[in-house]
Amino acid sequence: MTDRRWLVEPAHAGVRLDKYLAASDRLGSRRSAVAALRRGKVFVNDSEVGPAEAARRLVPGDRIRVWLDRPGSRRRRIYRPERSGVLAIVYEDDAIVVVNKPPGLLAVPLERQGEAPSVSDALAAHLRTRGKRRPLPVHRIDRDTSGLVVFATRPEAQATLKEQFRRHEPERVYLAVVHGHPTPASGVWRDRVVWDSRALIQRPADARNRRGRDAQSEYKVLEPLRGASLIEVKLHTGRRNQIRLQASLHGHGLLGEERYLQSPAPPTPIPFHRQALHAYRLAFRHPVTGRPVRFEAAVPADIEELLARLRKPSGTVSAPARV
Repeated sequence: MTDRRWLVEPAHAGVRLDKYLAASDRLGSRRSAVAALRRGKVFVNDSEVGPAEAARRLVPGDRIRVWLDRPGSRRRRIYRPERSGVLAIVYEDDAIVVVNKPPGLLAVPLERQGEAPSVSDALAAHLRTRGKRRPLPVHRIDRDTSGLVVFATRPEAQATLKEQFRRHEPERVYLAVVHGHPTPASGVWRDRVVWDSRALIQRPADARNRRGRDAQSEYKVLEPLRGASLIEVKLHTGRRNQIRLQASLHGHGLLGEERYLQSPAPPTPIPFHRQALHAYRLAFRHPVTGRPVRFEAAVPADIEELLARLRKPSGTVSAPARV
């Protein structure tokens, strides 16, 4: 077996995995690094990683291995969500693909993000191996939000699904961990919001603002935690960053939130490395058959670890989980 191995030194702390691999004294180019990730040739600390881990920040002591003569295994691995770094396809047929997106991965490429990897890129590679067309985005979720997102593989299917989303017909249910304990324990958030295209942020809007749009979310506390709550949020509208903004506006911002900070700030900050938001359930009418379809994605490991910390006795909450 031919492979190459490196031990991450302190000087490379915080460097992205794909950038580290692309160095001239390693694989020599980003193209080679991305190809190795897509073909299942890269291992970090003996765990196989794929394109979803390209943006992973390395820490001193990480063990990197590239198995050079390993035959490409991307097609086989794509259906193995339990494997680190593998894009998890929840459902696929001739018209749609439903993916459980990991946190840290774009849903679709963004011009301002340069060559950052995306679900769309990984799906395009997968579909090529099956003789299918490129993936066509229907909706998206934020880069650091995990969970369900659907793509079409036919233009007519994409158009049908987009119309459903435009009419707010699909059921979209999220799980979130928020600061504090919302009162009452269930209810509806109703706000007026406007998208700031310069700052790329959603803002609360005055009722007189003609560009403002209604934002409505139904929430329910599932589990009170130490200084926080696990809540379920069902979207009635689908504005960008809607849950992130509304949670903050109503005094219970998401743990890990950096863009939409709540006011006043929580008395005891609880550290988390991303916004604690997961697209848990997605239901819609199949664009070809018209039959209702419904999908669920279990809470990812990082949020599970967060919940475990917040269920422990006092004094253990402040230390962040290392994922």
